[in-house]
Amino acid sequence: MITRAKLKSASKRTAKPKGAAKPRRAAKSKRSLRIEARVTPENLAVIKRAAEIQGRSVSDFLVTAAQEAAHRAVEETQIIRLSVEDQRRVVEAILNPPPLAPAMERAIERHRRLVGPL
Repeated sequence: MITRAKLKSASKRTAKPKGAAKPRRAAKSKRSLRIEARVTPENLAVIKRAAEIQGRSVSDFLVTAAQEAAHRAVEETQIIRLSVEDQRRVVEAILNPPPLAPAMERAIERHRRLVGPL
């Protein structure tokens, strides 16, 4: 004899086909990803101590330090820094360019004949 409890139990088991995917949670707007790194025990001790001094977790300390280093590295490749003297030389060359070399004069003339005026 089949009771109601057995019917409920059977319907629950058969409600999902075998191998069906679990329902997904709503995706977070900002995902965080994991990064792994190997460090020596000495490095880890220094990192832990620095994180403690700043009142941060080791993870937060490492992420912030890596982010700052990454920004510096990118900035160094995008920004040209000149001394005051070098800045003066660049401005002087722009305002008062040196005369063109004879080879450049010939190249400009050849270009004008082939392509037209600049």
